[in-house]
Amino acid sequence: MSEIIEIMLWPVLACIVLTGIHVYFGAHVIRRGVIFVDLSLAQVAAFGSTVAFLFGLDLESVGAYFISLAFALVGAVLFALARKRESEIPQEAIIGIVYAVATAAAILAVARQPEGAEHIKALLIGSVLTVTPLAVGKTAVLYALIGFLHWHWRKPMWQITADPEAAKREGLTVRLWDFLFYGSFAFVVTSSVRIVGVLLVFALLVVPGTAAILAGYRNPVSRLIFGWIFGVIVCVAGMALSYFANWPPGATIVALFGASLLVTALVGAAKTA
Repeated sequence: MSEIIEIMLWPVLACIVLTGIHVYFGAHVIRRGVIFVDLSLAQVAAFGSTVAFLFGLDLESVGAYFISLAFALVGAVLFALARKRESEIPQEAIIGIVYAVATAAAILAVARQPEGAEHIKALLIGSVLTVTPLAVGKTAVLYALIGFLHWHWRKPMWQITADPEAAKREGLTVRLWDFLFYGSFAFVVTSSVRIVGVLLVFALLVVPGTAAILAGYRNPVSRLIFGWIFGVIVCVAGMALSYFANWPPGATIVALFGASLLVTALVGAAKTA
């Protein structure tokens, strides 16, 4: 038992920290209808890490982090500019294009590198088992700061998400608040991808919020609370399963999120039948 605690303590704490901030952003993303924005922004950050890798920087270095963050912030600007009131091109189309281009660029960048395949694999599923207490602590502080800012700005942030036209009529600068939303999201995604990879970042963002809706919760606060509980339980269970089955933790947790979402959907359907 002591061996399990020693190996899994910090990876589990890292997943809990990530769950807290991603479930919150997921509530906004689902309400906005831009479901793949996290996946796209995470892939842009991952492409930034790939560029740092090509320059010989260690992926855990400060330089690699800021290169990755710079790419993610460029993506945030693109997504903020993409939401126009009257446009024949939906924002989700821009998000999908950015994801596809960033993914292709990352693959091409490492195609001739001996460690290229391992690098791409690491970006997808992360390396949460090697996370350090310092990394968890710094990430928790960053996310707490971002969480505080969003709490302080909660009224305009939610107005922009729920009804941007009404927010504009009230005098809010939609594009500016969109950039603040996506910009802060870029900081979160850049840190998260380094720890758990692109796939688990996407699952943490979308699945808990979707599960809350399927479970029948309508109030935003109750959805958040359910999402946090759901996310933490699945992450802890996934880490335990990966340990005993000797499976990659990131992929195991994502698969368990899928299975848990299916169970939630079946239970929700049974309740309304």
